[in-house]
Amino acid sequence: MRLGSLLSLVLFFVAAALAQSTLPHFTVADHHGSVTLLGRSPSQSKTTVIPTVLVPVTLSFVANPANGRPATLSSLSAVPAVLHSPVFARFGFSDSEHTQYADALLRSAVHHAAGWHTLLGSPAVHPLHITIPPRAGYLLSDGRTGGKMAILDVEYLERRIFAQLPSEKGKLFLIVTPNAAYYTWSDATICCSWGAHGIDPATGDSFVLGTYLHAAPAIVKEQDVQPLTQQLAEFVLDPEHNSLFHGDYAHAPGNHFAAWKNPVTGRCSGTGIGSDYFLLEPTDVNLKNNFPFSKPYFASTAARMYHLQNVALPFWYGASSKSFRRQHSFPDAQILAASAQSCQSATQVSPGTLVATSQIIPKPIGKMRHEHQLIGYWTGEDSTGALFPLHDVSPQWDNIIVAFAAPVSGGPEGALRFTLPQGISSRQFKSDVASLQQQGKTVMLSLGGGGEFFKLDQSAQVPVFVQSVEHLVAKYGFRGIDLDFESPSLDLAPGDTDFRHPTTPSIVHLIAAMRQIKAHFGPKFLLSIVPEGSQVPAGYDTYGGQFGSELPIIYALRKDLSFVDIQDYNTPPMEALDGEIYQSHTVDYHAALADLLLHGFYVGGNRAQWFPPLPASKVVIGFLVGYAQPSVVSDAMRYLMTGNAPVGTHYRLSNSYGYPHLLGAMFWNIDMDRRQNYKFSNLIGPQLHHFAVQP
Repeated sequence: MRLGSLLSLVLFFVAAALAQSTLPHFTVADHHGSVTLLGRSPSQSKTTVIPTVLVPVTLSFVANPANGRPATLSSLSAVPAVLHSPVFARFGFSDSEHTQYADALLRSAVHHAAGWHTLLGSPAVHPLHITIPPRAGYLLSDGRTGGKMAILDVEYLERRIFAQLPSEKGKLFLIVTPNAAYYTWSDATICCSWGAHGIDPATGDSFVLGTYLHAAPAIVKEQDVQPLTQQLAEFVLDPEHNSLFHGDYAHAPGNHFAAWKNPVTGRCSGTGIGSDYFLLEPTDVNLKNNFPFSKPYFASTAARMYHLQNVALPFWYGASSKSFRRQHSFPDAQILAASAQSCQSATQVSPGTLVATSQIIPKPIGKMRHEHQLIGYWTGEDSTGALFPLHDVSPQWDNIIVAFAAPVSGGPEGALRFTLPQGISSRQFKSDVASLQQQGKTVMLSLGGGGEFFKLDQSAQVPVFVQSVEHLVAKYGFRGIDLDFESPSLDLAPGDTDFRHPTTPSIVHLIAAMRQIKAHFGPKFLLSIVPEGSQVPAGYDTYGGQFGSELPIIYALRKDLSFVDIQDYNTPPMEALDGEIYQSHTVDYHAALADLLLHGFYVGGNRAQWFPPLPASKVVIGFLVGYAQPSVVSDAMRYLMTGNAPVGTHYRLSNSYGYPHLLGAMFWNIDMDRRQNYKFSNLIGPQLHHFAVQP
């Protein structure tokens, strides 16, 4: 397009200062909204050079001296490779584009004058050393290759980095970490990303934080600068991003578009450049809590082959072709064949509307006496607000856990409330609970829930909690209670290092409270706990903060607990007993996490702290409807109960005959299973109920 035509478009470019930023930028605006990009107006035939500081980071992990594991990773040796990569060196992306990665990306995104360029300047190098305490991450080791991989709190790292770096106005900090994946919001269940970018709110400095992968474990599929170029690309396309923002991402600083779906998974993923939480690209295909992966763009230079990130351009997100070039992706212009599909919010129904009848009939359960249980959570309504009464639950479910009794907002600490969905009366609900339990079912009440913050820091709060729980149990006739206090509710306090003798007030007081409740209702009253993966299995990798935080509770209440069901779906990549690294949604992962509880393990690698195994009859495997595949769930349960590994399984159970007394499987949630035509309960229920334990 000629410059004259460019200037005649119905748009304008605004050069205004970013809040707290001194980097050059411009805004492209049209009737679809506005998009801010790095650099100066593309209508000018000028080259803009962005002064850059390259920050290689060395990570030191505060490891237990008894575990003998290497505790340091460094990206210092990666500096030459980064400098010679297309991040800084010119590369021939096409016959007409022999330039840096970021410049070629911008020139692919917007209509521009012939001589318009935005380049990263030759960087100064400023190494940093950051110490990672147990609460902020852990180090994984691949037993086959020896490769190391860190799982880190990206917000902790950003804050520590900018507490050390001298502020450099008008410069871009390009921060390179070694072999690291990240979780956000300081919650290890919100994993995994390759880094962060934007404006640090404490200093106003602009930055790109990404990892460089070298000799990484085999389970990590990306290589060299691909993760770094992902974060660089997203910064170039969204320089006002604030990676420390908590809240509704549709109102976060930066560029916004209509909510879009990942074209591979079909899931709603974000409203900006990159996905919410994880800053993943529409080209990424990894499942929740797994290491990111997308097909790389190969850049062969005289020195070596580099792997670059394929990214979506503004036109893919819905920006106007009058403002932006009609190209969906870069560097591979064909990897995204069509524009983004938008996400539609669920239409809310009128109060009292019942859920639609499923196309498939739930299977009858037959005999009620069986050793294994299908356990599920019931919320009483679906995403549209349609009611799903308790009496309509499929007969395959043996234990229905009602979600949730949550902390009273603005009330005294320890007080819990339970509110039925509008349209389900207390009388009907109590009748349904009694009816199900007369049929041999179990109905329990879950306390807490995701996103609810709970603590019992003061001993005076214990009676409030106990009385609140006892009142709800007595009112509705529940047979037990389930603890679902997720991070950061029960995070270990600094200095609390021995699960056998906890000192964190909330944990100590909760243990005391649970013993009181159990004593009040008697020996037949059920207690269960549903930890996130970070709260129990991750205690094998490290111990502190959220990692291993519920081990003290399980250990103290091991005689009183009826079962423990790990949320395998709320779990980052972890190291197993065989020294290998596994990630979720595989038979290997489910087997490896279960084996930790069934075999026992040294907490945080400390051979002075052995967490003893739980009886198989008290262990339940937790799955997420919507992410789990029925065939994988079935294979995992068969392997765990029989020891017969499916083809392709790598992890070998500590007990080669399996665990035939394994209690069963848990699902979040029962209504999601109903909406998917009972594809889990109709398969896994009969599998569990018909499994015969050999004498």
